[in-house]
Amino acid sequence: MTHPSHDETDTATSCGDGRTLSSKAPSLAGDPLRRCPDGGVDAWLTVLGAFLALFCTFGQLNAFGTFQTWYAEHQLHDLPPSTISWIGSLQLWIFFFSGGFIGRWFDAYGPRIIMIPGTLILVFSIMMTSLATQYYQYILAQGIAFGLGVGMIFYPSLSAISTHFSRYRGTALGVAFTGSGVGGMVYPIMFKQLFDTVGFAWAVRILTVSGFISLACCIVAVCTVTTSQPPVRREGPLLDSSHFRDVPFVLVISGSVFVCLGLFIPFFYIADYAQDHGLSANTAFYIISALNGGGIIGRLAPPLVSDVVGRFNVITPCAFLLGMSALVFWIFAKTLVSILLFAILYGFLSGAFIAMLIPCVAQISEGEKLKEIGTRIGMLYSIVSFAALAGGPAAGAILKANNGSYHGMIILCGVANLVGSLFMLWARFRLDSRLLTRV
Repeated sequence: MTHPSHDETDTATSCGDGRTLSSKAPSLAGDPLRRCPDGGVDAWLTVLGAFLALFCTFGQLNAFGTFQTWYAEHQLHDLPPSTISWIGSLQLWIFFFSGGFIGRWFDAYGPRIIMIPGTLILVFSIMMTSLATQYYQYILAQGIAFGLGVGMIFYPSLSAISTHFSRYRGTALGVAFTGSGVGGMVYPIMFKQLFDTVGFAWAVRILTVSGFISLACCIVAVCTVTTSQPPVRREGPLLDSSHFRDVPFVLVISGSVFVCLGLFIPFFYIADYAQDHGLSANTAFYIISALNGGGIIGRLAPPLVSDVVGRFNVITPCAFLLGMSALVFWIFAKTLVSILLFAILYGFLSGAFIAMLIPCVAQISEGEKLKEIGTRIGMLYSIVSFAALAGGPAAGAILKANNGSYHGMIILCGVANLVGSLFMLWARFRLDSRLLTRV
């Protein structure tokens, strides 16, 4: 790895947004965290828009455990948990897989042309879910359409932030990502209160409320999210093989595949786990909110720290502790207090990993590669989509095979996260083998 020199240089340095640093400045071009100025009105408005976008998209997606439990007791009570979980897993897969296409469109056309139809699809999917009564209808509306709408708002928002920030990219993305944590905490409580208030007949139709909330948030996001780089339109295949010659990028993808296989299992099953250990259905809903509440701090504090100590130095231990928290904490959590504490801890660590992933990809995509940041982020999420798709149903199948015992599911969650952390560690040392270096 080449380290920056502080000697003067006559070489001009191109920024990802098309600007050029003075050729007689100290040579800071080698430091990816000091390449371009950060901030400005447009930049922070983009962060605000992304916060609202993630609140109503990824925040609702994180709240699927609320519906998993509700459907199992009401509309879809005749189906096993593993079958119901396909709705949430399909959401995740469509959301992740769509990143490859959406990222490339972002590089070519910018965020707004993608986010406007994405808003319409998102709101339409919520309205259709409120009218659904059959399993296939939930698959189409809440699984496929909602996942696509989330992707069309999520990727442009976060890719746009990466073009406005360099040194403080982790902080900016962390602030935006807290929106998903706030949404993941608010939506389960809101849904549960409304379910109890209006009764069974109107329980799912009340989803229209979240549709109007989503519409308002997305309109603000569409108006405020901008990019600082010019459009880059490229011909060729969606998965450009040249990116796979970037070894750190391939290692980050590999680690993300394993982490995402186990990451979302508690989000799907923590409410069922709580009820299986004697807690009321009402309490179980609030545990999902605690899980997402921990993610608010996790999405903010670690990215702030990462701008000082290094992004890979933060994401690697977070992935490792995700696995350990499942294997040494969740598997022994039997009481309300212990389950609640695990939910908060896991929410914090999972939020940190989710928030740190894009800054890590952006860090290894400096220079000319930054012009394809949307494509690279989309490629990563498209590949890990298959692991996210498999995680929930695999956990449900293990639960059924073990006659209702959660131990096998928890072991899958823990081991998958641990293996993913090893690939992240490999990527970190590939970038710089020195232990105490900021990476």
